[in-house]
Amino acid sequence: MLRIRLQRRGRKKRPIHHIVVADSRKPRDGRIIEDIGRFDNITPNNQLELDRERALYWLKEGAQPSDTVRSIFKDEGIMYEMHLIRWDKSEEEIEEALTEWREKREEKEDKVPTRKERQKALLEAEEKEFQKQLKKKAEEEAAREKAKQEALASEEDEEDEEQETAAEEPEQEASDTEEVAEAKEEEAADEADEEPKEEVEAEAQEEESDEDESAEEKVEAKEESSDEEEAETAEEQEEAKAQEEESEDEVEEVEASDEEEAEDEEEVQTSDDMLAKEAISHIENTPLDELEGFVTEDEDRVTVRRAWDDKHDEE
Repeated sequence: MLRIRLQRRGRKKRPIHHIVVADSRKPRDGRIIEDIGRFDNITPNNQLELDRERALYWLKEGAQPSDTVRSIFKDEGIMYEMHLIRWDKSEEEIEEALTEWREKREEKEDKVPTRKERQKALLEAEEKEFQKQLKKKAEEEAAREKAKQEALASEEDEEDEEQETAAEEPEQEASDTEEVAEAKEEEAADEADEEPKEEVEAEAQEEESDEDESAEEKVEAKEESSDEEEAETAEEQEEAKAQEEESEDEVEEVEASDEEEAEDEEEVQTSDDMLAKEAISHIENTPLDELEGFVTEDEDRVTVRRAWDDKHDEE
């Protein structure tokens, strides 16, 4: 029985298949009757060279195509044309039917993307998602930095306000004591005008002595209050300095931790830090023993995972 099948030719890892007519009892690479075409399934478009007339001739002679050759003939419309011939259709009817069939096939091919187009679309979608995640991380980092700066600024404003209020309190207390003393003197003067002269003189003498004593007491009280106020202001200044030093230490610790994190990030580079194209190129051009930990478990991009698996298969 005659058989139309593929015969492997070419070199290692780069085959080219010939479409041949041979006896089914012969081995695959044995003697053939006729070579009617070439089929290259390595190229993206599956290049095909076929003598259509000879293929129809051998089909009419009863040659049976293999499953792969039948699929090729079906895609080229040869099996459909053979079906029309067996129905005794005229050449005009066959040509019209084939033209309609080719138009429908072209419409279908336009709607269905090729493997290369699907791969390109997938890569673009992953690139867009990765850029979106990077932008989101940058915005979150900027928001955290802004909140930190605002917190430090508010603490400095509160410390300045406390120092200003501490400096204003002694002055206000001194002015209050002077106003109280003046009010008491005015009251005493009013009472003195209403009393008799003798009593006024006696009381004046007593008041003078009392005033001298009260003046001395006031002076002593002022000196004591000023000493206490100075001690309080000194303590408050020391506390303010201590708080400033603590805040500076905290800022230095935060900066040191940020620097350490940045150094750690620079030391360990993973595929999450790269675009898909860069990660794929790095995987392809780097030995496998140097890629340990490069692709993390969180990597969800299909193209990067596929390049990683291909690298392991090659090794």
